[in-house]
Amino acid sequence: MRTTLIKTFTFEAAHKLPHAPEGNKCRRLHGHSFGIEVAVEGEVNPQTGWVMDFAELKAAAGPVIEELDHRYLNEIAGLENPTSEVLARWLWERLKPKLPLLSAVTVRETCTSRCEYRGL
Repeated sequence: MRTTLIKTFTFEAAHKLPHAPEGNKCRRLHGHSFGIEVAVEGEVNPQTGWVMDFAELKAAAGPVIEELDHRYLNEIAGLENPTSEVLARWLWERLKPKLPLLSAVTVRETCTSRCEYRGL
């Protein structure tokens, strides 16, 4: 049986999008309560009954998410233009070595706007 596990994380951060068109509100400094979903996919181990322990998923992803909490994202290397798309890829690149079964990273900026990234 193949399944996907998804763990949700949240963090607060400020950013601005320096390459947005003149007059675009996202060009100004603002903040979000970001929601991040980290998904891993694989075969269920018949002995444990899971793909992986949710605690392992949290242990791998939590410290990476913590690097972003209450930060100005533009000051973090690789996030000088921190769009949802760039942030999703940034997270993927840091999580994939820790989570070989990683299948998707979703970044939610608002309750109605999100970006899903499924690898390089």
